[in-house]
Parts: sequence; C-alpha cells; structure tokens
Amino acid sequence: MKLDEHTTIWNHTAVKISDIRHIAMSPGETMEGYRLPASCFMYSTRGRASVALDGVTHQAESFYLLHGAKGMQLEVAAKESFDFYLLFYRTTLVFSRWKEIGRLLTRSDPFSIQYGFRPSEPLGLYSCLRSMERTWTEGGKLGRLQATGLFYQFVHELLWQLKTDEEKLVKTDFVTSATRYLHSHYQDSITLQSLAEQLNYSVRHFAVSFKQQTGVSPIEYLIRIRISHACRLMAETGASLRDIASQVGYPDVYYFNRIFKKQTGLSPSRYQAQARQLQQAKDSPFILSGLHIGTKKAQRYIRHGNDNHYQYNAGGSSYMKRNSKSAILFSMLISLTMVLSACTTGGGSGINNAAGSAVIAPSASSAAAVETETTNKAATRVISTEKGDVEVPLNPQRVVVMYLIGDIAALGVKPVGISEIYAGAAFTDRLTDADSLGPEYDVNPESVMALKPDLIIVATEFTYDKLKSIAPTVYVPYEKLTTEQRIEMLGKVFGKEQEAKALLEDFRKNVETSKQKLQAAGVLDKTVTIMEGGAKEMFVVQSTHFGRGSQLIYDYLGMEAPDVIQNNMNASESEAGKSVSMEVLPEYAGDYIVRSSWEGMDDLSKNKIWNSIEAVKAGRIIEAEFGLFFYTDPLSLNKQLDLLTGKLLETAGK
Repeated sequence: MKLDEHTTIWNHTAVKISDIRHIAMSPGETMEGYRLPASCFMYSTRGRASVALDGVTHQAESFYLLHGAKGMQLEVAAKESFDFYLLFYRTTLVFSRWKEIGRLLTRSDPFSIQYGFRPSEPLGLYSCLRSMERTWTEGGKLGRLQATGLFYQFVHELLWQLKTDEEKLVKTDFVTSATRYLHSHYQDSITLQSLAEQLNYSVRHFAVSFKQQTGVSPIEYLIRIRISHACRLMAETGASLRDIASQVGYPDVYYFNRIFKKQTGLSPSRYQAQARQLQQAKDSPFILSGLHIGTKKAQRYIRHGNDNHYQYNAGGSSYMKRNSKSAILFSMLISLTMVLSACTTGGGSGINNAAGSAVIAPSASSAAAVETETTNKAATRVISTEKGDVEVPLNPQRVVVMYLIGDIAALGVKPVGISEIYAGAAFTDRLTDADSLGPEYDVNPESVMALKPDLIIVATEFTYDKLKSIAPTVYVPYEKLTTEQRIEMLGKVFGKEQEAKALLEDFRKNVETSKQKLQAAGVLDKTVTIMEGGAKEMFVVQSTHFGRGSQLIYDYLGMEAPDVIQNNMNASESEAGKSVSMEVLPEYAGDYIVRSSWEGMDDLSKNKIWNSIEAVKAGRIIEAEFGLFFYTDPLSLNKQLDLLTGKLLETAGK
C-alpha cells in the first residue's frame, strides 16, 4: 500500500458520508450476498466472525478494521455475538487539483482497494466512529455536518495507524484485485505495466502469477471483457461500430475490427447483423455475466467440429449457413461447383501437409517457403501453404484477392475482384477494372462465386474458411509474415519470382537512400511518435507492424520512439498501442509527430495542450493520410517512404 500517495489523495478529496450503521449479530447468524453501495469501512467492536469480501476471508475479532469498495460483495458469519459499524462514504476530487490527483489515482486508489488489519491502538478509531454515528443519527443537518468533520479525523487516525501497523495488513489476493479492476475499468487505457503498478508488483511477477491462476495473460483477459461488452452492445443497441469500439476501450475502430475478428472468428459488422437477426444472446459465447479466475479460454463464436459459423463437411465441399432458408440450395450450388472444379484443379485444399502446419520460413533462404511443381497433365503448380498444399493455375486469369490487393498489384497482377480499399491507397489506379466485393471481413461468397475465379488470395483464416470451397484458395497469413515474406510467397504463387525479387531489391535501395539522406541531415537519431485520434485522447502506436508508418519508421529506417513508448515496443501482440488522454499526451511526444489524418478529424489548431507540445510548436508534424498509410505493400511503403523522408528533411532545421 502506497501510504504517502494515499495521504496526498485524501488531502485533495472532498468526502460525503452516505450512511453509518451499527449492526449486532447473534451467534450463528449470517449476512449473505450484501453488495456495498459505496466505499465502506467496517469496524468490529465485539465478538468474532468470519467476514468475506469479494471472496477474500478475514477472521474478524474485536476492533478489526476492513475497507472495501463500491460493488464488492460482503458476507458475514458470526461465530459468537458480533457487533460492527459500517461507514459508507463517497468522494470527489477537489477541482483545482483534479488533473494531478486524477493521474495519481490511476496508480494508487485508496477508495477502491480492499485491506484489513487490527490497529495497535483501536480505541481512538472507535471513539471517533462512535461520535460520528451519534451525531449522524441524532444531530439533524448540523449533526451531519459535524459527522463529516469527524470523518476526516477518523481518516487521519486511520492513516497514522496504517503507517505504524502496515506489516499487519491483510490484503486481497492481487490477482483477484486485478480481475475485479479490469471488470470495472475495461473502458480505460490499460497496459500490463500500469496494471502491475496499480497493484504494486513487478510486471514479470504479476504477469506470471496472473496467467498461472487464470490461464490467460492480463491483456488477453482484458480483451475478453471488452469483446464481451461489445457483443452485448451489438445485440442490445443500434449503436454504430465506431461508438461501440470507443465505448469498450478501442478508440481505433480498425484495431477493434482486427481484435474482434481474432477473438470471435467474425467481423464486428457480421456479428452485429447476426445478433440483430437472431435476437438472442445465447449465440455468442462472449455474452457472459462475467469472467472469473479459472475460466477456460472461451470458444470462438459458434463451433461445430473444427469450423466456425460457416460449416464444411469432412471433404470441404459443402457450404452451409446456419438458420438460412437458402442453405440447401446454396450448398447444392457449391457442391456442383466443387465437382466441376475438382475435374481440373483438384480442389482448394485437397492436399494436406503431414504436419498440418506452415512451411513458411522467416527468410528467403529457408528450405521451402513455398514449393512449386509443374504438372504435365494440366497447367498447374502446387503451392505449400499453412492450410496444406493447393494446386493453382500456372497462369491464373480470374483472380480474386482479399486485403492483399497492393501486394499483387505490385507484382503486376490484375484481379477481377477485390475487397474494399480505403481512399488514397497507393495502388488504386491499378485496379480500375476490378469489381469491389465490399469489406474483406464481410465478403459475400455468392458474389465471389459469380466472378468465376480460378484463384483466390486471402489474408485471414476466417475469409479462407468462407471462400475455400469456391476455387483454389491460397491463405497468406498477413499477421505472421513480413512484407518481404508475403511478396516472396505471392511471387511463387503467380510464377513471378524474379519480379518479386526485383521489387524487394528496389524497395531496399530506396530505404538505404532515404536513411543516408536523413543521416546526413541529422534526423535519423531523432525520436518519432505515431498517433491517431482527436481532442479527447490519442492512440499512440508502440509496434513496428501496426501500419500508419510504423513499419517504415521503427523497422526499416530504424528510428525510435520516446522511451515511454520505445520500452514497450512490440511487448505484446495485443498491445499494438495505447490510448493516451490529451492531458498526458506531451509526455509521449517525440521530436517528430506523425499523425494519422482523414477528412473530418478533430481540428487541434486551437487546443492548448496540443499547441504546448514542442514538435507542434516547431512545425515538426507530418500528416499521414489514413488511406495511404494503412497498407504495408511495396507500392504503399515506397510512396509512404518518399513522403516521410521529404517531410522529415523539410523540418530538419526547425
């Protein structure tokens, strides 16, 4: 317990007593399931009892003091006649110091923690509490005013006794405290480090202990809570996905989309549509009353066998959507398609790896990142993928590509169908003849089938499962591969190995040229912060693979972020960044700021905090157009690199 910080907080807090109760229990009597309506001190004055607060048991005897927070569940089992007081209170930060104390509260909150001890000098607390109770119940309005003054005297006595008797404190199990904190503060910006600091434990000890007790990491636990609440909001309200994402702690709706799909197997829009259609929460395993210690890893969406919502039979040839009236007809159409395609292509996933795992190596020199084999009977080659071997046309004419559009555009492939792309993408002018199939995570298989593709390229397992029965489908795991690995793999798929090699060599040369220019200008050793957001808070990137220019700046160019960001760079797959309030944003600002921009974003030109940042005052701000900086294909990276290098050089002397 951080007593110095607690004392500072109490000194800048206005307190209002909610109630004071004096309770006497007979031997064997119990109080069960009482949920505290406010922060509370419990002080026993006579007898013995077993007192449980949120599942943590205290053996209370005379003059045992216990503190709990609003929402905690209190249970008392009297072993003999047991008398005690309940003192309920609410707090408000003093306005003139609310920012400073508010930041302190994020680290050390005396009003929301549980602790218990028997003070060495108990009568001082008892006398104060007894006087409070008398004036509260008998003194009318003036008495209640006097009781408030006595409350501060009680707190002073308490803090003095705590300082003397700190080693006697009985604290709640910190993992239990952590889970309760996560359930109560899931909307806030939370990192592993901030959570460990809140509980006064080292990050490593806290992370290891948490996973041992819960089976998942603290951040994974937080994600599940957030997704659970997001699912409930989707099912019960008509709120937009952007509003829901923000409500559950994800100001970046695009990051929310990715996390949601990873957890549930469905895109947020697909889940929302289905939730509204079915109008029943039971179809989502994430709509739970709560997550508890020991909870096993939740299943992903609706599972039957090994697949998610869209089910395939053992041979992978039938496709059926649950509760769909057209399921039988559509299944017949897909089955017929597969029968016809099997005569020439062998199906999308008919050949499996013995190990059933990826054969993609981390570098081009690895033994068999992708193997090719030309057959004599048909113009095809066999491609080894994470989903097994796939037989693809040597010269595909009707390619459908999901998300990896820039990658194949860079290789000179002209697809007939593509997923939705953001305005401003570097490769837009190369796709004028392609049909748009909507968002990648919400693609309609019937629309894909109507294009009669002879090859499908996908970046996610979810999309692979939806489309694999239509035509030969190559899964390129975007989340696991670097840009170089993707291009090398796709070069093998399309028989464009030399083009892929030349493409990557040109890009590496561009990187080296840019580094030399920046080094000569004295910019390369400066710090850069990448952020996205508005007037209330910013999402600060702390990953080398999040997009928004992070791959170029932090990986290829080798520039660094300020220490507060750099120390957490790539610390966790789930923590690609963190949301930072505007009040503390200057602490995260580097020598340069790259801010993701789009039409209609918040205008910060008159924001005092924003204008107080040195990089802003010096004009070292680079506006990164969202559509351009979202992608990490060679075309996008080259254009981003040229823009970033130019802007960095422009401001080098500022």
